[in-house]
Amino acid sequence: MNKTMTTTWDGGLRFVHTSATGHELITDVPTESGGTDTAPTPLELVLLGLIGCTGVDVTAILTKMKEPLEGLEISADFERAEKHPRVYTRIHLRYNFRGKLDEKKVQRAIALSETKYCSVSAMVGQTAKITHEYTIEG
Repeated sequence: MNKTMTTTWDGGLRFVHTSATGHELITDVPTESGGTDTAPTPLELVLLGLIGCTGVDVTAILTKMKEPLEGLEISADFERAEKHPRVYTRIHLRYNFRGKLDEKKVQRAIALSETKYCSVSAMVGQTAKITHEYTIEG
């Protein structure tokens, strides 16, 4: 393992993170937790990583299936543990597809992402029950 990511304190509770591929992003925490609320929290990034990961998977799978995907939006509702560590305990994903898509192929793409390809889902699923629903417009 020879990849490295770094984070640099930017004052208060704000940090600038640099990925192993050289991309930067910022995290902060809400003002009630001592931050300045100028960026997503580190835990929010985990959930954004989950919906981004499944989005990449599902899009790639439907493209390989030659499905005419015109758009995709994924949202996530969540619950967290009451006590520290306040991990996600329940996550409900909502996929909103656009295009004249075969419903069975959409179901298959979601299932493959959830059970085989999405690394973030595999990790987060250790502490959170992940469920989903989908709609297809068009």
